[in-house]
Amino acid sequence: MRSNIRPDDLAHCKAVIRTGSLSFHAASKLLPASVRDPALALYAFCRLADDEVDEGSEKGRAVLSLQDRLDRAYAGTPRDAPEDRAFAALIQDVDMPRALPEALLEGLAWDAQERRYATLSGVRDYSARVASAVGAMMCVLMGVRDADALARACDLGVAMQLTNIARDVGEDARAGRIYLPLDWMEEAGIDPRAFLSDPQPDPAIKRMVGRLLAEADRLYLRSESGISALPANARIGIFAARLIYAGIGAQVRRQGCDSIGQRAHTSRGQKLGWMAQATIKAATTVVMPQSAVIYAQPLPEVAYLVEAASRGQAQVGRTRALLDVLANLRAEQGRSA
Repeated sequence: MRSNIRPDDLAHCKAVIRTGSLSFHAASKLLPASVRDPALALYAFCRLADDEVDEGSEKGRAVLSLQDRLDRAYAGTPRDAPEDRAFAALIQDVDMPRALPEALLEGLAWDAQERRYATLSGVRDYSARVASAVGAMMCVLMGVRDADALARACDLGVAMQLTNIARDVGEDARAGRIYLPLDWMEEAGIDPRAFLSDPQPDPAIKRMVGRLLAEADRLYLRSESGISALPANARIGIFAARLIYAGIGAQVRRQGCDSIGQRAHTSRGQKLGWMAQATIKAATTVVMPQSAVIYAQPLPEVAYLVEAASRGQAQVGRTRALLDVLANLRAEQGRSA
C-alpha cells in the first residue's frame, strides 16, 4: 500500500522518536518499512500529545487544543505541522477508527484533571487509554482487525504502561502525581498527601511497585500469543518492544523495586540483546502451534477498544464519557479565565 505521508513529514517524525522514545525507536528498526513508517508517524503524534499535556503549565488548555487537532486531522484539514499532516495521512491510509485516538485523548484529559485511581482496575482503565489505544492503532495500521489479536495487543499496552508507572513512582510523586492504586496505599496505612510531600522508598511502596510489575508480567505473557496473528515481517519488532519494556521492569526489580531513589535505565547492549531474542522468538512463533491463550477474554477495561478496532466503530457511551470530560475541562478553563 502506498502511503500518503509526505517524506519530509516522515523524516521529522523519525527525528522526534529518535530523541523522545528510545525504547520504541530501537524496536521500530526491526519492523518492515511498510509498518515502521506509519508507526513512527503514529508515535510522533501520540508523543506530541503526551508532551503537551505532561510538560505544559496549562494542561486543560493543552487537551482542548489536542481535541481541535484531532478534529482537524479527521476532517482532512490538519494543522500546518509535520505530526498533524502525517497523522491525517495515516487516517486516510488505514481508515483509523476515531474511537482509538479519542481514547488516548480521554486518558490525557484524566492526566490534566490529575485524576487518581482507587483500584488496580482504575489504573488499568487509565492504561487502556494512554497505551492500549496505541497498541490497537498499531494493529489497525498493520491490517489486523481480529478481535482476539487486538485483545492481546491491548494486554501488551497495559503491561507497558504498568511498567512505566512502576519505574516512575518517584518522578511522578515529585511532580504531584500518584498512579499507584489508592486502596493499596490505604491498606499500607500511607496517606497520599504525606507521601507526595516527602516520597520515600519504604518497604510498603516497594511492595506496591512489585505488585504492579507482577501484573505487567502476567499480561506480557498473555500478549505473546497474539503476536503470531500479526504479519510475519512485523513480529520481530513487536516482540522486541515487549522484551525491552519487560526488561525495564526487570531492572526496577534489580534495584529492589526502589523507583523513588533512582530511575531504572537499560543499556544499548541490553536492548541489542533483547532485539536478538526477539528474532528467535518470532521464528519460533511461526513453527509452534498457536497458544490457546489468544482466545482469553479481553480485560474488561480494554473491551471497548477491541470492539472499536475490530468493527470500526465506538460504543456511544464511551464517546459520551469523553465529551463529559472535555466539557468539564472547558468549564474549568472558563472559571480560571
